[in-house]
Amino acid sequence: MWKYIKRIGLIINLKTVIITFLSIVSTSVCLHYNIKANFPLTLIGTAIVFPVVFSIGGAYKRREVALDEYGSIKAHGRALYFAVLHWLENPPENLKAELKEHLKNLLESSRLMFTHPVKELEKREKDIYENFHNLSEFIKKMRNNGLPSGEVSRSNQFLSKMMISFERIKHIYQYRTPRTLRTYSDIFIVILPIVYGPHFAGNATNFSYGLQFAVPILFSVILVALDSIQSHLENPFDQQGEDDVYINVEKYIRNLN
Repeated sequence: MWKYIKRIGLIINLKTVIITFLSIVSTSVCLHYNIKANFPLTLIGTAIVFPVVFSIGGAYKRREVALDEYGSIKAHGRALYFAVLHWLENPPENLKAELKEHLKNLLESSRLMFTHPVKELEKREKDIYENFHNLSEFIKKMRNNGLPSGEVSRSNQFLSKMMISFERIKHIYQYRTPRTLRTYSDIFIVILPIVYGPHFAGNATNFSYGLQFAVPILFSVILVALDSIQSHLENPFDQQGEDDVYINVEKYIRNLN
């Protein structure tokens, strides 16, 4: 039960309350002064719903790409671990432990980078590439322990694909969906529920007493809820929404065994 309440709280927040209140005030003023109009509802779809839904679709695709690339990093890291297990004859235990430590440090550094503000990117990115450097040195050590040159080349390809996936995730973290489109949507989500006060007042005659505010309330809640969904999908790493990408380092290292 608490989980569902938390989910509702993610889309119905203080912004919802404020805009709903302003919409009710606007409708009340129009009813009091008999200010009525019949505005076209298609303006809502053109000005708000279509841009917000477009942004939600773009943000969702970004999240899916981030998940795919995160999976690629994990898979190629596991492939390196299997290389130590199966491509080396009698691999020493310290070699397996060292690789697990390198993979753990890489994922922990990635988690720290992606869950902190973008302004800290440059500093934290250096730590991640230091871990990639350590993995490259480790592959060289595998060769010194008898790994055939062909398998060394393949291991380097695994490392290269991990770095490519990291760069793709970094760009998703660093860049957002169009900021001007977000600003545009934010402006109209605030303005339209207020401007449409005469429209709600004009239709109030069709409702029983007390229900004349049902439409402006629903109108405001739906628009702000869509905007909140887009905002939570915008950054899939901030650990604030239900659909965020979570880098579970401990589970990954544990499952290597």
